[in-house]
Amino acid sequence: MSEALPEQPFMSHLLELRDRLLRSVLAVLLLLLALFPFGNDIYTFIAEPLMKVLPEGASMIATKVASPFLTPFKLSLVSAVFLAMPYLLYQLWSFIAPGLYQHEKRLALPMLASSIFLFYLGAAFAYVVVFPLVFSFLTGTAPQGVLVMTDITEYLDFVLTLFFAFGIAFQIPVATVLLVMAGLAKPEQLAARRPYVVVGVFIVGMLLTPPDVISQTLLAVPMWLLFELGVFLSRLVVRERAAREDAEAPDADPVGSAPEPEPAASVSGVPVATEADMEDDYRPMTDEEMEAELDQLDEEEDEEDWEAGSQTPESPADKAPEPFEPDAVDAKLERVMALRDEERYDEARTLLYEVLVEGNETQVRVARNILAQLDA
Repeated sequence: MSEALPEQPFMSHLLELRDRLLRSVLAVLLLLLALFPFGNDIYTFIAEPLMKVLPEGASMIATKVASPFLTPFKLSLVSAVFLAMPYLLYQLWSFIAPGLYQHEKRLALPMLASSIFLFYLGAAFAYVVVFPLVFSFLTGTAPQGVLVMTDITEYLDFVLTLFFAFGIAFQIPVATVLLVMAGLAKPEQLAARRPYVVVGVFIVGMLLTPPDVISQTLLAVPMWLLFELGVFLSRLVVRERAAREDAEAPDADPVGSAPEPEPAASVSGVPVATEADMEDDYRPMTDEEMEAELDQLDEEEDEEDWEAGSQTPESPADKAPEPFEPDAVDAKLERVMALRDEERYDEARTLLYEVLVEGNETQVRVARNILAQLDA
């Protein structure tokens, strides 16, 4: 795992957010200034699907005084935001990316790029495929003697609604993959709910599109196909994740070969439990019980020192050296308690393993209980 970046103060985050917002607003304003002189040309391009199917002698009209100016200006502003969307999302990504882990960055960046592409694809699909069919149907249903003359403001609101409806609807593959990667659903579960999805996309198409069957169907069918694409991609993602986890997992032992048990250490005939034995029925000692055990060890040492002083000292040649010094083990236990209070757990574990080998039965029991506390 990469080293975590130092935490920044709250004011630094606010200043960073302000800079990102200012850059985003500046980018939109620059595009607006560049596009506003061509606002009428952009509107002519957007209105072309309707103008082609209008009856002879019909045209678009402006029913409000300021509509000839405000409508192209509004279209220029929306076009500026539309074109600046990759840069705006890049600023958003630059703000949140430092707070993400590496695996989250690997997930979020492709999802972000896919969302932008699918949004543009949905808007292009609406303009190229949906608009000609919808406008041809709507103008052809006009009653006898009614001349179709659409207001430019109403038309702009209508097409913008369709643009954003299709752009959002085309995000279904991204949403499906995110659900699977977040563990909220499985590809098999999504596939099993296909009948409900088909009914749901037609309901969404009815709510997001004008009240005609053609636009509803033209939105619902692509949404269903995109759902199937999302299920297919999510299965690929699951397989890739499983393959990566298998590759990163440690090599398993060959089948039929059992791991060799580690030899159990013993001190004075008392077996010392290994780390695998820590899961026995041992209740971790409380701090009061630990202090009582240490006091008992001190009392036993004092009694041994008194008995040793009352006996006749043996010669160095006759006296058998003790394998370990209890005082040294007690010092290690006291050092372990200090390290535990300082949360230096690795050093404490090292000393505890030494106590398991060097200590007597009581000291070993104390060490094992401390290890159990650290594991808990």
